[in-house]
Amino acid sequence: MTKVTILVAVFNASRFLHRCLESLIGQTLKDIQIVCIDDCSTDDSLKQLKDFAARDPRVEVIALSENRGQAHARNEGLKVARGAYVCFVDSDDWLAPDALERCTDLFDCQPLADCVLFRVVETDESGARELRQYPLPQVERLSGFEAFKLSLDWTIHGVYMIRRALHQVYPYDESLRAFSDDNTTRIHYLKSREVLFSEGTYYYRQHPASTSHQVNARFFDHILANEGMRQQLLQQGCTDEVLDIYENVRWLNLVDAYMFYFKNRRSLSPADRAYGLQSMERVYGGIDTSRLRLPNKMKFGYIPLLAGSRGRVLHGVGWFFFRLQEEVYFLLRKVIRR
Repeated sequence: MTKVTILVAVFNASRFLHRCLESLIGQTLKDIQIVCIDDCSTDDSLKQLKDFAARDPRVEVIALSENRGQAHARNEGLKVARGAYVCFVDSDDWLAPDALERCTDLFDCQPLADCVLFRVVETDESGARELRQYPLPQVERLSGFEAFKLSLDWTIHGVYMIRRALHQVYPYDESLRAFSDDNTTRIHYLKSREVLFSEGTYYYRQHPASTSHQVNARFFDHILANEGMRQQLLQQGCTDEVLDIYENVRWLNLVDAYMFYFKNRRSLSPADRAYGLQSMERVYGGIDTSRLRLPNKMKFGYIPLLAGSRGRVLHGVGWFFFRLQEEVYFLLRKVIRR
């Protein structure tokens, strides 16, 4: 069996691909499968991928006929994965030469490990300057539940290697084009026996074209992805402790989403503003206020006025007063900071 499968989803990444793939081909661990999935690129990404495949038989190329987003592309790659372990590398990122070997060494000596996190170093857009190392807890391992809790606010990141058997039970969440892969990471941690930390370095390139840096309607997919995550937790019969933790995260993220709307609405198109409001109202209507901790629902700006109301009239009234509360809250914060 191949040791590791690396999934590389590619869309119009021609200016970054060479460094990414060279870093994979040059790994000290040689027993690898590199599955590159071109998500219907319009630049010469596919040609570059085919050139690399001609150079190295470990590189396999899947060319999709329709652009459906990163999660779908990775799932197509996961279908052909042969490695005992699977990880992803985004097409604008790259690995240190010994990154894969360091991760697999931990799996080999720790039989209960189901996920191993990379050491993540953020770089500037050029990739020439390191900006920071993603901080992680000063521990060697976590239980899956502990890792799940720390992933809710990204105290730990979501860049890791996982046992293929576990990943194929829980493939990537394709419900949204952005942010739903966060759900997959959290489920992987929750279902793991142990989660470990390695010194294998993953270089994460920061650049303004990334989804997290853009001001548009895709930002609101974050709270819709949270909604999807809650449904998955319910379907899997998770404990009240897990559901309570996650409902508080959803509530805080909803307030953050309104702050984004308040700060950026003049930059959003009318259609994006409407999408944002509809998304927030939908999530507001599904909040289970009985699970919210008192500090998260007693402070002005966070009071869930008739949140989760099923009656149309009550729901409408609750959403109206919540919006009014948020407008006043963020206006006061803006005035105080001047």
